[in-house]
Amino acid sequence: MPELPEVEVVRRGLERWVAGRTVAAVEVLHPRAVRRHPAGGADFAARLRGETIGVPRRRGKYLWLPLEGRELSVLGHLGMSGQLLVQPEDAPDEKHLRIRVRFADTTGTELRFVDQRTFGGLSLHEVAAGGADGLPDVIAHIARDPLDPMFDELAYHLALRARRTTVKRALLDQSLISGVGNIYADEALWRSKLHYERPTGQLTRPRSMELLGHVRDVMNAALAVGGTSFDSLYVNVNGESGYFDRSLDAYGREDEPCRRCGTPMRRRPWMNRSSYFCPRCQRPPRVAS
Repeated sequence: MPELPEVEVVRRGLERWVAGRTVAAVEVLHPRAVRRHPAGGADFAARLRGETIGVPRRRGKYLWLPLEGRELSVLGHLGMSGQLLVQPEDAPDEKHLRIRVRFADTTGTELRFVDQRTFGGLSLHEVAAGGADGLPDVIAHIARDPLDPMFDELAYHLALRARRTTVKRALLDQSLISGVGNIYADEALWRSKLHYERPTGQLTRPRSMELLGHVRDVMNAALAVGGTSFDSLYVNVNGESGYFDRSLDAYGREDEPCRRCGTPMRRRPWMNRSSYFCPRCQRPPRVAS
């Protein structure tokens, strides 16, 4: 699933190519693509017609398109394979095209939602009560992400210490810190020399701030090269892949030498995922006898 850097790359593309444009028509080609909009595809299309798209926003892995002058937003969830593409109007339809948005201008491009596995989708939502950021109500529980200027570092540290959990579980808890997924958690933990099972209660404030710094560094590095693409399912709005996968230090590097000490990297099953780590640099916590 795309993490913060990949979603931010898409958001930036939408800001460039879609913000300020007025919707002329919407075509919903698959009902699952609007399943999070309970009133259905026809209602989604009718309510969006004539609206003007504001500057796209993001929190963590979620992005939304505010509607200018309204307390409504189009929430985009990419799921495992969702793509928001800006394509020429006369370009051939993609095999897994689910939603088409045409605009009332002469730019000659349209917005397409393409989703091979149909886990993602678009939906209309009210703005959360008291939400200064225009946050859609259904994601009001999502914490700020580490690249947000309003991210509260002290509150993050105190929450880490208070949780009776392990550090990787805490990084993936979107109500604590948003935008971090399996890939960037493994990368930040490798940089911090922390084992994924380290209890959060053991982290001092300097140690948790160091970890947060590595989370930010790895995400900014990924952003600079368009995110991480392991296949053709994640692309930006122009259909281009990111290439941060070439710079990964931990994720996907099982049996390859650690770039710090040369020890073969290991992979362990973890919460229906995998965790990649160096057994020498990231020693597991001691088990109390």
